[in-house]
This record gives sequence, structure tokens and C-alpha cells, in this order.
Amino acid sequence: MAGMPTHVIIGAAVARRLHARGDELVLHARSAGRAKELAAEFPGARTLVGDLADPDRLSWAFSHQSLPDRVDSLLHIAGVVDLGEIGELTPKSWRHQLDVNLVAPAELTRHFLPQLRASRGHVVFVNSGAGLSAHARWGAYAASKHGLKALADSLREEEHGNGVRVTSVYPGRTASPMQAKVHQQEGKDYDPGRWIDPESVATTLLTALDLPRDAEVNDLTVRPGR
Repeated sequence: MAGMPTHVIIGAAVARRLHARGDELVLHARSAGRAKELAAEFPGARTLVGDLADPDRLSWAFSHQSLPDRVDSLLHIAGVVDLGEIGELTPKSWRHQLDVNLVAPAELTRHFLPQLRASRGHVVFVNSGAGLSAHARWGAYAASKHGLKALADSLREEEHGNGVRVTSVYPGRTASPMQAKVHQQEGKDYDPGRWIDPESVATTLLTALDLPRDAEVNDLTVRPGR
């Protein structure tokens, strides 16, 4: 199996679980230095380097690396958030969130679709509750995640005949550095014990991945249980 978890906390939790059970990993890193760290943390895993914040250059980056011949699953877990009212957000903030949260997953999927079709593989998008409902100050992030839902829904319909399964997971607030940043931007105290443990999100992803071939999970919504 080849997966590409990139988010620091949720991605690491998924990677640990897959690595522990013996799955073959291809981990995506934004820099060569980070790739070395991942290779040391997950012995036997391969790495690919490319900056998701600059999706226009992913093709160039991959052309200088060896892509896996087989991809059983592609996991999109990276994400960035920058809160702000519509009247305050700059084009730079909009572009950064759209590039990382939407354009980069689309570009990565494009690159690996041939391998996914050959293996009748699975694409998993870690979306957000903001991908289903937008609130004040969440406009740019929610727009990127609503777009990610549209990407997943379109991909599912386009690739169903090729045997490619597509799942969107919509976690609520999850204990992570991103959540700490959100609380800081909201001016609120951060208590990680109130929110979903990243391991629970990892379990959700693995449940979708491990489902027998006779079924497909399209959408999974996960909310804090405490």
C-alpha cells in the first residue's frame, strides 16, 4: 500500500498505524530535510518531496524523483487554516489556503490516478466540518474545504467505473497544532482534552480503507464525543 499522510498530527497517527501493520508507505514531505526525518522515523518507507503550497511546481518536483509503480491508496491529510472576515482576508491568504487544501490534492490525485486505476485503489480526503457548513471568519478555509468536497464527489463519479473508491472524512475539531492556532486566532483558551484525539481520526480512515471491496464509504462525519 502507498499512502501520503502529510498533516503533522493526524498524518503521523495514520502513518504509525499503517507502518506497524506492515504496509508499504510513500510519505510526502515539503522539503528534503523533512523527508530525511520521515525516513528515519519510519524505516523502510519511501519519501517524495514537493511543496503543497506551490502546486504549480509539483509536476517539476516529481519529474526529478521516482514515483511508485503501484499505489493502493492515496491519503490527502494536509491542511492549513487562517481565520479572518471576508472584509479582511487578503488574496495571499485565500490563495495559500486554496492551494494547500484544494489545488494540491487535485494535482496529487492527477499524478497518481494511473496507478490507482491499475490497482483499483482508494482515495481518501480528510476534509473538515467546515467543508459542510461555513461560519463567520471561516470563509476562505471553508471555501477550500467545500471545494475539496466537490473534488471528491466528482472524482468518485468519474472513477467509479475504473474501480477507484473515494472517501471524504469530515472531522470536527481535533486536538492538534492547527487547533491550537485556531483557538489563538479566536482568542480562546485551548484545552486539547475537549476535542477529538487524532488516533480516533486515524481509526476512522483505516475503517474506510479496510472495508471489503463490495462496499464503499462515501462520506464519514466525525464529531467530538465529549
